[in-house]
Amino acid sequence: MKIRTAIFVVYVAVSAAGFVVLMGLVLRDVRLRYVESMRRTMGDTAVLLAALAIEGPRDGGAWAERLRTLPSNVELLRVFASDAADRVVFDSARGRDVGQIYAWPMYGGGRLASKNSTLPNVAEVGGELRVRAPVRVTGELVGWVGVGRPLATITTGVSEARWRLATYAGVIAVVMVAAGWWIASRLTHALERLTAYAEAVRDGRAAVPPASKATEIAALGRAFEEMRVSLEGKAHVERYTQALAHEFKAPLTAIRGAAELLAEDLPREERQRFVGNLRAESDRLQRIVERLLELSALESRRAGAAMAGDVDLRVVITEACDGGRVAAAVKGVTLAWAPIAGEVPAVRGERFLLEQAVGNLVQNALAFTPAGGVVAVRIVVGAGVARISVEDTGSGVPDYALEKIFERFYSLPRPDTGRKSSGLGLSIVREIARLHGGEVTLVNRPEGGARAELTLPAV
Repeated sequence: MKIRTAIFVVYVAVSAAGFVVLMGLVLRDVRLRYVESMRRTMGDTAVLLAALAIEGPRDGGAWAERLRTLPSNVELLRVFASDAADRVVFDSARGRDVGQIYAWPMYGGGRLASKNSTLPNVAEVGGELRVRAPVRVTGELVGWVGVGRPLATITTGVSEARWRLATYAGVIAVVMVAAGWWIASRLTHALERLTAYAEAVRDGRAAVPPASKATEIAALGRAFEEMRVSLEGKAHVERYTQALAHEFKAPLTAIRGAAELLAEDLPREERQRFVGNLRAESDRLQRIVERLLELSALESRRAGAAMAGDVDLRVVITEACDGGRVAAAVKGVTLAWAPIAGEVPAVRGERFLLEQAVGNLVQNALAFTPAGGVVAVRIVVGAGVARISVEDTGSGVPDYALEKIFERFYSLPRPDTGRKSSGLGLSIVREIARLHGGEVTLVNRPEGGARAELTLPAV
């Protein structure tokens, strides 16, 4: 599971649990608030009726007779009266409860009425809420006047209020889910950029640690960059120590052998031949050192050195081909380069390095093309990229060598001489390509020969 998904799932689960509990309390409280509002209104009504009742006759229960003049609306509000002994003496519901004794307080009103406490003048009996007020004459309690109302009358209002709250809650939940996904994405976006940076470093591509406003992420990016520089420095020293030891071994062995033979009394012709060998091996050592220095300089700049400016690839290819025409003429190979018509996008980079890369590809193609063959250089423009293609009509690359051809010091014997080169030319091309954010490939052509492609991002 992705960390973004995990964060989102945890956020939604915790939020949903809290949201469900909160909405349960709120939806339950809707009915409590409706009942409380009804109780207060009914209480005011009972007080008003009690005041109305004592304006009539005061002997016995006759004071309750005044209530009979009120209009009857039992479905909405029932009016009742009881004497001081709580015996019902009047009931607007056609005398339904007349003669019964209402025992007060009637417990159960508190849960529905006011702050979870039972009030002495409030009760819920048979789905009806009852509220009463005392009737006093010269300070003496003579009875009670009360009102009753079915709780079913508020059911519709409670349901509508709950549906409105549920709708609002649903909208809020959707917004919270969307906000949760956005937050999770923002939190993991920096980690994804760090992962992309680490993969670029792993693949040897130019990469810059991502910037972030989060202090922890920025510190992690700096730590990755420092670790990369440190590891590359150690690997650089180890790699070139091994390279020098490996590549210097053969020339040094040849020089030592020639020196031992020259110490003997040899004919002049033999001495001249061994002196020539010494010079050839010395030149070979010098070329190896120069190539290694070139490659080392490229790798040290690969971490993101600023490119010089926009480069016209047609000029780069023209210069590289001009440098290979003499070698092509000597071998009897046709070097074909015809600039394409139309606009060719420029690339961001250093012209000298790009000329060196294309020149190495051309020289490599010439080395493996027999006399009478053709080396063709082309530009292919794609979506956001420019490809420099170098094709030859040689024997191609053996299948076993295709995966190794860009490795340092890996080289195949030249068809005409049978000798190998330093094995650094194509490796330098790859480093230049990666320094410019591109890549180089080498494949065999179906019709024979090989095709090398240098792909660079266009401006």
